[in-house]
Amino acid sequence: MKKTVVIVGGGFAGLELIKGIGNSSKYNTILVDANNYNFFPPLIYQVSTGFMEPSAISYPFRKILRNFKNVRFRLGSLMEVVPGENKILLSNGELQYDILVMATGTESSFFGNKNIEKYSLPMKTISDALTLRNTILTRLDRATRHEDPEERKKLLTFVIAGAGPTGVELSGILAEMKPSILKKDYPELNESDLGKIYLIDGQNTVLSTMSKNSQKYTHTKLMELGVEIKLNCLVKDFQDDVVLLSDGSSIESKNLIWAAGVTAKAFTGFSLESFGKGKRLKTNSFNLVNGYDNIYALGDSALVLGDKDYPEGHPQLAQPAIQQAKNLAHNLEGEPGKWTPFKYQNKGSLAIIGRNKAVFDLPEEKYFIKGFIAWLIWIFVHIMGLVNFKNRFRTLVNWIGYYIYKDQYFRMIIKPNEKK
Repeated sequence: MKKTVVIVGGGFAGLELIKGIGNSSKYNTILVDANNYNFFPPLIYQVSTGFMEPSAISYPFRKILRNFKNVRFRLGSLMEVVPGENKILLSNGELQYDILVMATGTESSFFGNKNIEKYSLPMKTISDALTLRNTILTRLDRATRHEDPEERKKLLTFVIAGAGPTGVELSGILAEMKPSILKKDYPELNESDLGKIYLIDGQNTVLSTMSKNSQKYTHTKLMELGVEIKLNCLVKDFQDDVVLLSDGSSIESKNLIWAAGVTAKAFTGFSLESFGKGKRLKTNSFNLVNGYDNIYALGDSALVLGDKDYPEGHPQLAQPAIQQAKNLAHNLEGEPGKWTPFKYQNKGSLAIIGRNKAVFDLPEEKYFIKGFIAWLIWIFVHIMGLVNFKNRFRTLVNWIGYYIYKDQYFRMIIKPNEKK
């Protein structure tokens, strides 16, 4: 009898595990996800600024899974895990499992601030990206009609909380839009009307997880683009079109973009002892969740203990998720008692700042690449990270067009009305 493997979450880890066991003679696999599509999170900021269409970075699960004979898809949101009965409760029913794999990723963390949660613009999902795109374009258009220059500045000032890769990439792309796209599309606006772009972070540097060389280069290039960087400073509140900062200062703006923190998605049913820092599920070196004998956690959901090089857990990036999934697939297909413990192999870190500007930290920390070469590497890595050839080709064509014309083509305000 084949065992039933239920994988919750179809991101990097979930799909990589399916690649390893999807045609297995030992398992029937069910993928569960709240969306009916996989998407590529590193590029959602390009969707949010109109540089890419959503379909370029997303792909339907059912089409992806056609090539796997023992995999089925279930659309639904996980509500609760019931380990004692080997089942999970979904928003539209329940599923039994022999093996459960949690690969549910992260969600935005607002650190308990209700105003920020309610009024800011997060950057975690395609829905978030489309909301941000609609908001940016709507407020740009609204600014052309306002007589009051102060009101125009509020509409056109952007505050980005979080100077990690997402914050850096978003501030860079918004800054590059000002002298080219905005001047062409909005001739009603003068140079003095365009507000500033602020990048705020509580750390003492941008890209805090990358090398000092990358941090210094990125900081310099962002300032050259006109981005105002405020470090050792936190966003404390956001109300009445004012962003309040921990140093006592404030910024008048209608646009607070939240890229400041994430937390793993936590679900009812696990013991409190199973959770570690950031709500990640604590696992052993085989990704088995502490306290359970048939529940595993992968990627951003997992806090793998026992790797002396990463005592605080592995970075919540694509590569650890992919490598953990490959290792678990190998172990599940192997013989019991001869499993291989997970060991993360750092393949380097990338971040893009703007056109011809990026940084690449090689695994050997003393080496890094900057500028045009790093930008080309970033493009290659991200194109290859997309699910299929069609998406890769479309993305490459879009980027070539932007590189030549310094323009993009997806600046449509689309607000669908969902019928019940």
